[in-house]
Amino acid sequence: MASAITITALIVLGLGLVIFMKVKPLLEVPPVPKIEDTWWGPGQPGKSVDTSIRPFKINVPDEVLRDLERRLASTLPFQPPLEGAKQHYGMNTDLLKDITEFWKTKYNWREREALLNRFPQFKVNVQGLNVHYIHVKPTPTKGMRVLPLLLLHGWPGSVWEFYDMITILTTPQKDRDFVFEVIVPSLPGYGFSDAAVRPGLGAMQMAVVMKNLMERIGINRYYAQGGDWGSALVHIMSVFYPEKIIGVHSNMCIANSFLSNLKLFLYSFYPSWIVDKEHEDLVYPLSNLWARTLMETGYMHIQATKPDTVGVALRESPVGLAAYLLEKFSTWTNPSWKDLEDGGLNKKFTITKLLDNVMIYWVTRSITTSMRLYSETFNKATMGINFERIPITIPSGCARFRHDLMYTPEAILRDRLVNMVHLKDYDAGHFPALEVPDILAKDVFDFVEKVEKLNRSKK
Repeated sequence: MASAITITALIVLGLGLVIFMKVKPLLEVPPVPKIEDTWWGPGQPGKSVDTSIRPFKINVPDEVLRDLERRLASTLPFQPPLEGAKQHYGMNTDLLKDITEFWKTKYNWREREALLNRFPQFKVNVQGLNVHYIHVKPTPTKGMRVLPLLLLHGWPGSVWEFYDMITILTTPQKDRDFVFEVIVPSLPGYGFSDAAVRPGLGAMQMAVVMKNLMERIGINRYYAQGGDWGSALVHIMSVFYPEKIIGVHSNMCIANSFLSNLKLFLYSFYPSWIVDKEHEDLVYPLSNLWARTLMETGYMHIQATKPDTVGVALRESPVGLAAYLLEKFSTWTNPSWKDLEDGGLNKKFTITKLLDNVMIYWVTRSITTSMRLYSETFNKATMGINFERIPITIPSGCARFRHDLMYTPEAILRDRLVNMVHLKDYDAGHFPALEVPDILAKDVFDFVEKVEKLNRSKK
């Protein structure tokens, strides 16, 4: 009997040791990767490259607009939707028909172009790419400090998301002793920024471009904020360049390491230990979370594997492009809007504003190059770095929005955001800069105020 117990104990010990050795590497913090300043533009770097900052205004050629009119006019009859389908099969073509008619008869690009040009815009060459950015400086009152703030958008967004926020962030606020100088770039391959001419420009490499852009502008210490890809980029920059980022704020905070996912699973047996009752349904049961993730990420699998194939169709059809992009502004803003005939698009947005964003992709022919960011990031080389396991040690803040694609409990977030000084919940979706700009701007002010007080207390 004693011998059998001893053998059993040795087997259990051996299995435990094997499991530990397998799991141990998944718990270790990998080194911060070194990413080179790759030349992403045509040709080779040389002294002839113009690195001056050049003023820029959007001025779409008339022939581009005439071509758009022709394509909209020649749109074939839509496939009728299934009875009662609403938005459950993607964008309902009855809704798309109304949007297309509005686009053809009421939407005026030249008026919208003037609005897009209301802020100072520039272009500058960074690593071979002419990067477009908005740069707005405030007029502060006496004694008010001006703090630089980098805002980064994601997909399927653009700099247009931030226009209302820019006004708020650059306007002195009552009872605050600081205001922001705001820099808003179009990500490489998006909108009015050049796209890479060779493979490899993923999120990590793009973070390097953004850092170099800020240096080229002449700003070496700044706050950074982003959602969607913008969130990924500002968090990467916080790991790569903690000496440059004073504090990082995101409206899409995620922790996706092995340890974080293990905790998420273990807490599913006692959800109340990790998430309050008000938000428990956003996390548990995990089957619901996974089902929604699966439902809303089909586009990601396509773009991470075959972006150029789907890009052909979207570059050819403005109506197809609108359907592909606007569907996200429906279900990503509120999943229950799938049950509405109009997809909820008129609840928080206007069709005009949504078409402004579509137009930025259309007139720049940038849909294919924007989608390549997925394939350049979700690949073996990049994912093998295990970047998600590297903690972010600078002061961080997070605005969580109830209807975003994913809700991450605080205890999970702190696995990655180890110096999180600000966390608040709101009732909105994935595009808060466009949906609730006043709320997101105030949250950024609140976060920065906390960081500034902490920094003063250390002096």
